[in-house]
Amino acid sequence: MSDGVLRRAGVPALLACALLVTACGADSDDGTDDSATVGSPGFAAPAQQTNVGDFAAPAQDSPSGTGPASPASDASGAEATGPVNPVPVPGLAKEYTDQIPAETSQVLVATSPTADSEKSSLSFYEFTDTKWKKLRTFDTHNGSKGWLKDRHEGDKTTPIGVFSLSDAGGFKADPGTDLPYTQDDRLPSSATVAYGADYASVFDYIIAIDYNRKPGTPPTDKTRPMGWDKGGGIWLHLDHDSGTNGCVTLDEADLKWIMRTLDPEAHPRIAMGPAPELKK
Repeated sequence: MSDGVLRRAGVPALLACALLVTACGADSDDGTDDSATVGSPGFAAPAQQTNVGDFAAPAQDSPSGTGPASPASDASGAEATGPVNPVPVPGLAKEYTDQIPAETSQVLVATSPTADSEKSSLSFYEFTDTKWKKLRTFDTHNGSKGWLKDRHEGDKTTPIGVFSLSDAGGFKADPGTDLPYTQDDRLPSSATVAYGADYASVFDYIIAIDYNRKPGTPPTDKTRPMGWDKGGGIWLHLDHDSGTNGCVTLDEADLKWIMRTLDPEAHPRIAMGPAPELKK
């Protein structure tokens, strides 16, 4: 944003610079258990559009209310579905297999042994020849406070449920994903300013998990269909060897493999939660 734009907006340059420190969504990770979340008051998420020359407006540090519920979401943020796949994904309880649409042929399952665990695994399933085949399993981290169905902004839990995967992005160029990809060259500097040089690369690649967000928008879009209190900015992104503020993280090579393997025409979903919940 140019000084001329700042002067016309009536914003002192020093204050504007403070507000333009950017990183990822409201519940994104800072690499520690005690630091402020990326989208906490005082930070703004970048508007990841084709033109990245301008910064987004400051984050909603004074939420205006709960906002309308999305017609395609239930209370957990999981997307409502029509006819379900008649072949259940291995290991998923009926409550969750019933949220896998018949048109879906790729499902990721992120799970931990207990509800309070921050260490998890992520398995990639593909439906071929009338059965689900597990292609690969990865080591991951999830929320530092574990998993929760009724999670809220800043509680450092990862939401439990089934969610679509519709959009990707990051600092680096598109690694070859078929998902819509939005590149933003401000992400590493934003991460460095917010958290230090050790975290400059954690947003190099991102897949947005469609929890309390508008599918079909860049990962940092701030729309919260269920209201601000439910949080948002829940992503798959690069691991930093610790629990997160809600995202699921994994090694770069693993995330790039997932990005290149996901097919929008497969209507991919991710099922997330502790094993006692997903398999009950």
